[in-house]
Amino acid sequence: MILRKNTPCPFIIIVLSMIAGTLDQSLAFQSFFRPKPPSQPPKLRPPSQDPNAGAKPKSVGIQRIQLEDELLSSIDTSKRLDNSYEIDYLISQLENSGWSISEPAIAQQVIGKWKLLCTTNADTASPIQKKAVDASQFNIYQDIILKDVTDDNEMNTSTTQRLIVSQIVKFGLGSQLCVDALASTSKYPLPELTERVGTGKILGVNILGVSKVGEDAKEDENNPDARIKFVFDEGRFTIFNFFNVPYPVPFRLPIFRDAVKGWIDITYLSDRMRISRGNKGTTFILVKEKDE
Repeated sequence: MILRKNTPCPFIIIVLSMIAGTLDQSLAFQSFFRPKPPSQPPKLRPPSQDPNAGAKPKSVGIQRIQLEDELLSSIDTSKRLDNSYEIDYLISQLENSGWSISEPAIAQQVIGKWKLLCTTNADTASPIQKKAVDASQFNIYQDIILKDVTDDNEMNTSTTQRLIVSQIVKFGLGSQLCVDALASTSKYPLPELTERVGTGKILGVNILGVSKVGEDAKEDENNPDARIKFVFDEGRFTIFNFFNVPYPVPFRLPIFRDAVKGWIDITYLSDRMRISRGNKGTTFILVKEKDE
């Protein structure tokens, strides 16, 4: 066989082909065992891009319910603490939809018992709070009520309504923990409830949770009357619906009074769902219980 000048030797061509083939197999083998990149958060179509919208536009109420249903179906009921991309994305969709009841903190719809379904705990939440919330075998409720309070003085006796926010953990068999907080809004102000000053860190350690304070704690001007301020006041264990045991935390001691203050900003409210963000950076998803 006569080889032309500058023509590669066939043997070299065969060797190079074998090397290339081996390299391709090696890359394929590695890609098989290489961990897949984390999945991206699902992209939801805005209502205006719904493929069915061209045939018959859906009402805002139907779109809102569908988006709420999608959020509810994405929540894993076996774990109440969840930081998934999908849940965060659906929360932001509802918060930015413009479908929330206005002035949610003073709206009539906020009054009632709410069941906690999911929370996206931030690193600033207290270790105790994370453990309690993650104990999904116990139901947790937030009861927002108006309580009649009688004010007696020398001149006359008057009755006013006070806003109370109760945190309730149901253990079953008629047993529960209930911690009551005095609350304040523009509609039901509590003058003694001043702004929180300290972050809550003890010697620089996060034990009770780290709260936003000062500039970081300012209310959102674009969402007026959305904040409920509160201060924990008292608590009790109820055992078998028979007797009560005081909760062993002295909320009313002056040394603890600032540390047990907090607030929730209601970022979305409907007749059946509430999304709130707390002073320690935690997001809560709750659904309203039917009237008993």
